[in-house]
Amino acid sequence: METMNDFWMFSYFWALSRTFRDPAAQRQSCRSTETPFCPRERLCLSSSPQTCIRLNESLYNGSLPNGDRGRRKSRFALCKRPKANGVKPSTVHIACSPQAAKAISNKDQHSISYTLSRAQTVVVEYTHDSNTDMFQIGRSTESPIDFVVTDTVAGSQSNADTQSVQSTISRFACRIMCQRTPPYTARIYAAGFDSSKNIFLGEKAAKWKTSDGQMDGLTTNGVLVMHPRNGFTQDSKPGVWREISVCGNVFTLRETRSAQQRGKMVESESQELVDGSLIDLCGATLLWRTADGLARTPTLKHLEALRQEINAARPQCPVGFNTLAFPSMRRKDTPDEKQPWVYLQCGHVHGYHNWGNHREEREGREGRSRECPMCRAKGPYVPLWLGCEAGFYVDAAPPTHAFNPCGHVCSDKTAAFWSQIPLPHGTHTFHAACPFCAQQLSGEQGFVRLIFQGPLD
Repeated sequence: METMNDFWMFSYFWALSRTFRDPAAQRQSCRSTETPFCPRERLCLSSSPQTCIRLNESLYNGSLPNGDRGRRKSRFALCKRPKANGVKPSTVHIACSPQAAKAISNKDQHSISYTLSRAQTVVVEYTHDSNTDMFQIGRSTESPIDFVVTDTVAGSQSNADTQSVQSTISRFACRIMCQRTPPYTARIYAAGFDSSKNIFLGEKAAKWKTSDGQMDGLTTNGVLVMHPRNGFTQDSKPGVWREISVCGNVFTLRETRSAQQRGKMVESESQELVDGSLIDLCGATLLWRTADGLARTPTLKHLEALRQEINAARPQCPVGFNTLAFPSMRRKDTPDEKQPWVYLQCGHVHGYHNWGNHREEREGREGRSRECPMCRAKGPYVPLWLGCEAGFYVDAAPPTHAFNPCGHVCSDKTAAFWSQIPLPHGTHTFHAACPFCAQQLSGEQGFVRLIFQGPLD
């Protein structure tokens, strides 16, 4: 039996991230004859006992609009491969001509080419590493990519809402090397090998020679990582965003994502992934969870029990006196008649009504401001939706707070944590966002405490 430390999971929550299961990656599924990084009977999230790789895309709050089926899944876990496919650097060919570099790169082995000028290229050959498994992530659907991510419009709620946008995610964005033996360390590196087993850093890419004579570089838009302080718990605090190089070194951020000048090297920090590490690919942000961390995370069954507990208390609309109820955890596109709504300025929970509907809204003009009939506070009036992706919760407390402006509901500590996380946006800005739909948070705190009214009888 494998230990709990043998399991990793990614959770996608950035709005520009839509994930697909690449057909060529089907070989990664853990069959009954393979050894998974996770004990199936405890943590395997697949409905099949023979498969423990799934994808997660929280743009859709725990599931895709049409359900998790076929080649499109909502989450995935990394499983120990039947045979190691990791690589490690070996021979360095310095001052090669482009023709010689091409000849070297065409060998049936992995290599990284650093183009210094039109007449000079350094090629680093990589050899097989029997101690590690390699997993690659990127926008490409070619076979070397295990998990494919592409861009969609932020805040989209269904397939009909999505639009095609110019992607900023690299076709071969990053690679993760997982040790096959204890302590099962996972390390991230910028850039992934293409179908020719090569990584090419052109003339315009930031690259340099290290103090020990080796080469290193950065990808065009970079791979950023942030490790939370105090782990991924109710005591978690935001860490500092760093950039990871092609060789796995850690640097401070560049002035902009694609700037030529690299940041300062941070020798005291590592590219080793820990529970709650955030990985940003400039268009898709990934959440890394460990087995030990997930063991402390509420399950969907627990979230469902909390939903039923809230509904059993029979909260009422203070205007219509009708009983409110959160719908089932199954995804719905539109609110139902019992759906709770909230005034985000004050937190008072109501059923849907037209009271306080301002004239500019009635006439179809801009302005979503409503006046709360309880306290007269004016602000957005939105339906409440339970956050269904359990992997984003830092504790198992009841859902008592809602993100502003989307209305996704979660625990107090979870709302406080994500409201403090500056997520990369574009090439040089950061802002906090709801983990369940990726909308940028607004208001003083980014979330509000919900005030329910109980039944009068």
